[in-house]
Amino acid sequence: MARHPVARTTVSKTGVIFGICAVLAGVTWLVFGQTLGHQFVTYDDPQYVYENANVAAGLSVKGVSWAFTHKVGGNWHPLTTISHMFDCQLYGLKPKGHHFSNVLLHTIAVILLFLVLRQMTGALWRSAFVAALFAIHPLHVESVAWISERKDVLSALFFLLTLGAYIRYVRRPSVTSYLLLLLVFAFGLMSKPMLVTVPFVLLLLDYWPLGRIRVPKFAKGPARRPATKSAWSVISGLITEKIPLFALSALSSAVTLLAQLYSKTAIDQLPFGWRLKNAAVSYVAYIWEMFWPAGLAAFYPHPNDRLQSRFSSQ
Repeated sequence: MARHPVARTTVSKTGVIFGICAVLAGVTWLVFGQTLGHQFVTYDDPQYVYENANVAAGLSVKGVSWAFTHKVGGNWHPLTTISHMFDCQLYGLKPKGHHFSNVLLHTIAVILLFLVLRQMTGALWRSAFVAALFAIHPLHVESVAWISERKDVLSALFFLLTLGAYIRYVRRPSVTSYLLLLLVFAFGLMSKPMLVTVPFVLLLLDYWPLGRIRVPKFAKGPARRPATKSAWSVISGLITEKIPLFALSALSSAVTLLAQLYSKTAIDQLPFGWRLKNAAVSYVAYIWEMFWPAGLAAFYPHPNDRLQSRFSSQ
């Protein structure tokens, strides 16, 4: 008996998706697999891994408790610290294993990005292109090749899991799916507090591509009253829906602020105005480097009171 055309189409599409995932993984390892031959560096790696006795001792109940009650490098990111402990448990202080974990996490994030984008937009090849660009973009070299930047690749993984959990909740709302969303988002915040803006990102996704925010249609006739809910009513409902997520972001921000207050660094000696101006220029620099990633370096000296940026000399 001949197979049904729909079944053949489904199998074919599944095969294409699997093939794209395999290619994305291969490209990622082709570029970043070479880091497995690299060593630790003396910048941050000592305090994060090999000179931190609590981390180097490996994974234990005592170590996990320490990770949740202490900060490392002026930051509170217990899941990142625990991931370093896990690596020390598996590989000891051999840098090859630690680099392997970074590349593996980045590879999973690349594949998740492709799957999430395809699920949201339905665009197969465009999603694959964006994921491929994300996989090998030069701005990710620091995150993947530097062991201390585990917090970046780990938080990226949980960010994409958060997006995936949100899509599941939107399409099949339930208490269970919402709790899963909160859980993976909390894990992301405990990997790197940079994810505090995720609730705002989800609101943008509500507009596009999820289409949960629509311009109201007007009924025919002289009254011209809206036939659907007003846009503000819809938006307020979506904001209310995300209050627990905003609460987690606020809590993470408070913890991060406290951690920074009790961790004096060299940059604290600079006037606030200098730091503010440099932050504004850095935002522009990062956007520019997304499109033209040239002149990258491992360390960028602070320009003090001069409005310069990384791309000023390019």
